[in-house]
Amino acid sequence: MELDEIKELMGLLKETDVTEIQIEKEGIKLKIKREKNGVQADVPQVTVVPPRNEPVAAQGEAEVPERPQHVVPAPIVGTFYRAPAPDAAPFVEVGSRIKKGQILCIIEAMKLMNEIESDAEGVITKILVENGKPVEYGQALFVVEPA
Repeated sequence: MELDEIKELMGLLKETDVTEIQIEKEGIKLKIKREKNGVQADVPQVTVVPPRNEPVAAQGEAEVPERPQHVVPAPIVGTFYRAPAPDAAPFVEVGSRIKKGQILCIIEAMKLMNEIESDAEGVITKILVENGKPVEYGQALFVVEPA
């Protein structure tokens, strides 16, 4: 779902008496809800789970159990930033120990800077998006090995 489509849906809410729109497209669920003082995009529970690439073990080879991984998804559509400013250090790096509620990145959406917080504790094992690149709702941003 593109940013223009989301903006169009938000505009429809302003022009009508409809207060809530919920859409599912290509495995992504989006819910937009208008409140008394404007339009606010709700951040629902994670509904998109990225596919896991699990290697197939060769015959006779014992499978080593994989450590559990937690994926931090993008709660909104926008531009991904790893740091609070272009000349500042990133919020987190691979190997960083994180706590629940800690800021991991910023997603700029419609000229608003939205701080994205961790919903789990653990260690960052992968950063899946490059700084300054667009992200979609539900797109995996970070992989965390739970503590």
